[in-house]
Amino acid sequence: MAEEHAPWLTLLGWGEGGTEGLTAASRQALEAAELVFGARRHLRLLPPLAAEVREWPVPFADGIPALLAERGRRVVMLVSGDPFWFGAGAILARRLDRHEWRALPAPSTFSLAASRLGWPLQECTCLGLHAQPLTRIRPYLQRGRRLLVLLRDGGAVAELAGLLGRFGYAESRLHLLEALGGDRERIRSVQAGDAMPGDIAHPVAVGLEVAGDGPALPLTPGLPDALFEHDGQITKQAVRAITLAALAPSAGERLWDIGTGSGSVAIEWLLAHPDNRAVAVERDAGRAARARRNAGNLGVDWLEVVEGSAPDVLHDPALSGQPPDAVFIGGGLSQPLLEALWQRLPAGARLVANAVTLESEALLAQWQQQAGGELLRLELAAAVPLGSRRGWKASYPIVQWRVTR
Repeated sequence: MAEEHAPWLTLLGWGEGGTEGLTAASRQALEAAELVFGARRHLRLLPPLAAEVREWPVPFADGIPALLAERGRRVVMLVSGDPFWFGAGAILARRLDRHEWRALPAPSTFSLAASRLGWPLQECTCLGLHAQPLTRIRPYLQRGRRLLVLLRDGGAVAELAGLLGRFGYAESRLHLLEALGGDRERIRSVQAGDAMPGDIAHPVAVGLEVAGDGPALPLTPGLPDALFEHDGQITKQAVRAITLAALAPSAGERLWDIGTGSGSVAIEWLLAHPDNRAVAVERDAGRAARARRNAGNLGVDWLEVVEGSAPDVLHDPALSGQPPDAVFIGGGLSQPLLEALWQRLPAGARLVANAVTLESEALLAQWQQQAGGELLRLELAAAVPLGSRRGWKASYPIVQWRVTR
C-alpha cells in the first residue's frame, strides 16, 4: 500500500523509446508500482513488470473514475512526454488534491521536434490540435512563422494541408515528424500543396514553415470586414476597432455580445487571447448560424451563440451562470435591457453600447447622465467617386456609451 501522506499517483512521462530515456526516479516509480495505466501504444513498450497493467480507455474521460477508485495503491499513469504541456496532467490535477500526485516529465514532443529541426523552441508557436478542430490554427498563419503542431493521425496531416491551401498558404513547408524518440522515428518534408504520403505513422507532429499569399489575421483590433460572412449587419472595421478598445479585453475574461449579427466583436474578443470566452446573443437564426461559421473559420470555434431576444435571453444557462467581465450591446438596445443588465452586472464590469437611431441616442444620453461613463459620437466618411472627381460619403454617425459598473 502507498505510504501515508505520500503521493499515491505518479504521472510518468513516456516516449516512443520506452524505458531507454527514463530518469532514475522514473524507473524507480515504475518498478515500485502496484498498478500501471497507459494507452495501448504506451503499454506495448513496457518491459515485464510485477505490477498489474491496465489499458486506458478511449475517450480519455472514461478512464478517470477507474483511476480515482485506486486511491491508496501505488499507481503509475504513463503519459506522453510532459504531462502538463497539452497532456493529461492538467485534467487529472483538477480532480485531485495536490498531495495526492507527483509528476515526472520526459521531453515533450515539442522539445524533440525542435531539436530534430534545429528550431529555437522559444521562437516557435506550439499548438496541440490532436483533439481540437484544425481551424484553430488560423490566427497563427503569419508568413515566415514556424509552428509545431500535434496532430491526431496521418489523416489529420492531409486535412491540415488542405486547410492551408484553402487559406492561401499552399506554399508552406510541412515537416512530418513521426514517432519521435523511438525506433520508428521518421522525418519527411513536403509542401502543403503536394499530395500527402499515405503511410504517416502515429504519433505524428508537424513542423510548419508558413508561406504563401493568404490574408493573415492582423494582431490589432479591427479585422477587415471581408474576413467575415455577413448580410450587412456587422460592426464595421473602424467602429469595431474603437469598440474593442473600449471593451479592453484582458486574458481569461468573458464577454456578452448582445445583438451579435455576424459575431465580429465577440470573435475579435476571443482572438485577443486563447483563454478568453464569449457568449453571443442573436435573435435571428440565420445570423446566429453565420456567427458560428465565422467563429469556426477564424479559429475561435468555442464562441457560444445563444438564439433569442434580450433581455428575455438573460435567463439562458449560458448567461445566467458566470457573470461577464464586459458587455457589448450592438443591437436590441432598450430601456428594459439596460435595466436588467445594470442589476445583473458585478462591480467593475465594463459596458459598451453603440446606437445609430435618434431614439437609441436619447436613451444612452439619459443613462450616461444617471450612471456616468463616457459618451462619444463617432462620425466616419469615406472617399468615393463623384463624377470625374471624388468626394466624401458619410456613414451614419454612431453614439457610443462606455461605462464601468
